[in-house]
Amino acid sequence: MAKKNILIKPLITEKSETLSEDQNKYTFVVDKRANKIEIKNAVEDMYSVSVENVRTLIMPGRFVSRSTKSGILQGRKSAFKKAIITLNEGEEIDFFGDL
Repeated sequence: MAKKNILIKPLITEKSETLSEDQNKYTFVVDKRANKIEIKNAVEDMYSVSVENVRTLIMPGRFVSRSTKSGILQGRKSAFKKAIITLNEGEEIDFFGDL
């Protein structure tokens, strides 16, 4: 699997920001077929950091609905795989450095 296709995007939420500040853990949305070793190598190559641990989980899809003028629209959000990366002491990833 190509390394550029493994990491889809970083997940920026309140919980992931707290994890990154307090415990040096970063969260990414990754390809469902990627394993922990591939994820570790992709993060190390892309951000030039050393990864200590990788934890993965698959977030289940869920049904969503919203009210509009024409009635209630119902849909579905698809499932995705999430990886929580723990970096070694003293290292960090700055997602907003280019802004």
